[in-house]
Amino acid sequence: MTVCFPADFLWGAATSAYQIEGAVRADGRGESIWDRFSHTPGKTFQGHTGDVACDHYHRYREDVALMLQLGLRAYRFSIAWPRVFPVGDGAPNPRRVDFYRRLVAELREAGIIPKASFHWYREVIETGEVQ
Repeated sequence: MTVCFPADFLWGAATSAYQIEGAVRADGRGESIWDRFSHTPGKTFQGHTGDVACDHYHRYREDVALMLQLGLRAYRFSIAWPRVFPVGDGAPNPRRVDFYRRLVAELREAGIIPKASFHWYREVIETGEVQ
């Protein structure tokens, strides 16, 4: 059986901020529900947390280079709400969203279409930019 995808099929990958970013205390990031859950004894396998994860926060350039090597044309990533809004609301701090701006710029430079979303929220930001 041969499966053919349309020529304009968008091959990509998706990640979740908590599962890959790490750097849970970098740049004033606040606590998430996953931080609290994973630090509760007995809630995760062998007490694992996302405190370091894949360290995507510091290694995003290497990760984008790997995406390019894989031939990905799109990357859907979630934006960590506690990184943008450390206390849950208020105006986003530009210093805290800088990581996402750098990530989007790196993706675009590599020709990879960024698709950003907030987990737990309905809003999807197609441009990858946070206002």
